[in-house]
Amino acid sequence: MSKTIDRDPRVERDGREGEHATPAPLAPFDRAIGRTRFVVLLGVAAVLLVSMALFVLGAFQAAASVWQAVQSAARGELGSTDVTVQLLEVVSMMLKAVIFYIVGVGLYSLFIGPLNVTTALGVDSLNDLEEKVISVVIVIMAVTFLEHFITWQQPTEMLQFGASLALVVAALVLFQFHSHRAGEKQKHDDPALSRAQRALFEKDEESREVRPEDAKTPGARSDGDER
Repeated sequence: MSKTIDRDPRVERDGREGEHATPAPLAPFDRAIGRTRFVVLLGVAAVLLVSMALFVLGAFQAAASVWQAVQSAARGELGSTDVTVQLLEVVSMMLKAVIFYIVGVGLYSLFIGPLNVTTALGVDSLNDLEEKVISVVIVIMAVTFLEHFITWQQPTEMLQFGASLALVVAALVLFQFHSHRAGEKQKHDDPALSRAQRALFEKDEESREVRPEDAKTPGARSDGDER
């Protein structure tokens, strides 16, 4: 006849029974701290609202620009610079809306629950979100420079403006490069990251189980670096 042994639910055992016993934090407190992530929903709602507003404004601006382009074409002004600049402003407006949209769905996917749209966009971590935002910002800066280049007023100031944009773009690209390398290294060297995401989103567990393989010693190499 087997005897049932009552175990302390607050104790996590790693390996054989009686070895490496580590008291786990209180579950109710863990759950309360973990649930605070839902405050991000306020930011998500606000950012998505701004995104929708920018998309609507961009649509109205696009309609007005197209109507003005038709009027210019009717007058024979096919090469009107003002119409071209207005159309580029529509592109800039839409790109700004895209930034807010990416931030909104990215924050939701990172803190609340995974979304297929973020995976399709390549936003699986905070580093990925930063990279996408920086990429769109660089495109907006390029469109802005193109608007000034088309008008071509005061070439000296145009040169200074272009040099300033070039320095900012170079700094953003350098930051994006290092951020991408750090993100890829973290995904490759930290298997606990994917386990924590599965436990949070699939099993609705707030507390993290610490395993021996998660404890990395300084200078330790991963399996892919043994050669």
